[in-house]
Amino acid sequence: MIDNPDQLAKLISHGVYVIGVSDGERQNAFTAAWVMQVSFDPFLLAVSINPEHYSYQLLKAGGICTVNVLGRDQYAVAEHFGRSVKDKMAGFDWRTGVTGAPALSCGLAYFDCRVSHYAEAGDHQIAVCEVLAGAMLHAGQPLLYNQTGDLDGSSEFYKT
Repeated sequence: MIDNPDQLAKLISHGVYVIGVSDGERQNAFTAAWVMQVSFDPFLLAVSINPEHYSYQLLKAGGICTVNVLGRDQYAVAEHFGRSVKDKMAGFDWRTGVTGAPALSCGLAYFDCRVSHYAEAGDHQIAVCEVLAGAMLHAGQPLLYNQTGDLDGSSEFYKT
């Protein structure tokens, strides 16, 4: 038995990101904390995504995404993209890079990626993505997962 798994998991140090996905004209974005670098050559990132979400359908169909690094003062941005709302993209300034996936202009940085392959991971899918381009956009410190409290509602998902 694991005591307080939701609190224990918050001690694993990682950031909070907005993942922009696109399938041609259809675009969406979602908040993610399960992102990590998995290779130097080629430069690969792994993104964990719930296959039940609309963004997963776009990622599978389009095969491209951006990983947008949020700043410590962007909790409200993380919260916005963590919700299911009709037009999440409205009200934000977006740019596109090499792949055409939407990159959040207000973030600290972004990685422009093409999906290499997928792996099953329990109730999520891991998209392993090759980084094709990226840029630093603003100076600042990244928002860390343990600074978000129960923003993602994860405490409800751990089996006790």
